[in-house]
Amino acid sequence: MFVGHFGLAAAVKATQPRVPLWSLMLATQFLDVVFVALYLAGGIESFRAVAPGTYGEALIDAQYTHSLLGALLLSALYGGLSAWRWGRRTGLVLGAVVFSHWLLDLLVHRADLPLLPGNAGGLPLLGLGLWQTPWATAAVEGVLLVAGAILYFRSVWRRAPFTWRAIVSGSVMTLLLVLGLAVDVLS
Repeated sequence: MFVGHFGLAAAVKATQPRVPLWSLMLATQFLDVVFVALYLAGGIESFRAVAPGTYGEALIDAQYTHSLLGALLLSALYGGLSAWRWGRRTGLVLGAVVFSHWLLDLLVHRADLPLLPGNAGGLPLLGLGLWQTPWATAAVEGVLLVAGAILYFRSVWRRAPFTWRAIVSGSVMTLLLVLGLAVDVLS
């Protein structure tokens, strides 16, 4: 799940026009951004290989950022900083978007998402494994991306029909849609 996260951000932007689009896009990937920081900080989190030729040939070993508790804490952090900057409502929206990353990952990941950071307590790992069916994963991501792009595009045109802002916003979303679908097809 990569472009599906961006589709969700676009859909949220359609209903929450005051929330900056860049902050929604970052929010959808915030767990992965922190994952990369922990990976670069000495391998606290890492990658591991799976069977060649399968969708998602490398899995992230994200025992902290992608644990349920870790995702909730990172959502609260992002939401809190956003609330401080843009107000409580925007903070709540952005915190929820950060957490949506974990929910969408739960759908596609193999059972590799712990409940507690570091898989403390050895509790069962979660994941519904949609990645193991590539066409289904591509379909879900495609639906999220197309629906998000359509909702965003329609909301911009309703608020500002025939203005440069609407044209530029529509063009950006069309580009994201085309690039997102290309990533899905090539994966």
